[in-house]
Amino acid sequence: MKRKFTLFSILLVFTTLQAQDKPTVEKSQFKINVLVPGIVYEHGFNAKNTLYSEVSLGFGYRSHSFIGSTWDFYPVINEQFRHYYNLEKRAAKGKVTAHNSGGFVAFTAAYFFESSTTNDSFSKTIPSLTVGPVWGFERTYKGNFNLGLNLGIGYNMDKFEDEFTPIANFSLGWVIGK
Repeated sequence: MKRKFTLFSILLVFTTLQAQDKPTVEKSQFKINVLVPGIVYEHGFNAKNTLYSEVSLGFGYRSHSFIGSTWDFYPVINEQFRHYYNLEKRAAKGKVTAHNSGGFVAFTAAYFFESSTTNDSFSKTIPSLTVGPVWGFERTYKGNFNLGLNLGIGYNMDKFEDEFTPIANFSLGWVIGK
């Protein structure tokens, strides 16, 4: 009986130690995006899932035969529920997994606010909501330099029309802290 208990204890300790070696997402991290000016907070729920929350300033250019060429500037809130699927594989190959460096799939919801510009060279953006699945990756390098990309197909809704639209988000910035 004592041998079985000792063997069980050793197996329990070994399993616990191995579980601690598995890479996991960060419990919480802040990032600054400089390409599209904004701030990001990412909260880890468990070993592979996070809630990514971003507030940024969106911009765009459009050309129309009737109104001419205009620029748009507008606030954006982007929420993503992310599942990082390859952290163990990256760690096994000796690649960095810190600061959520890995591939992910996510469901995204982005709200684009109306622009508040009064300049005639800028047009008013109609508020809209885009939802859909995306695939992406994050990489954090020396000095906490961060690079991210996610792509997908979404459904955009505004007060005039609903339509399918491509989703593309490229970020360049820094992880703050740690």
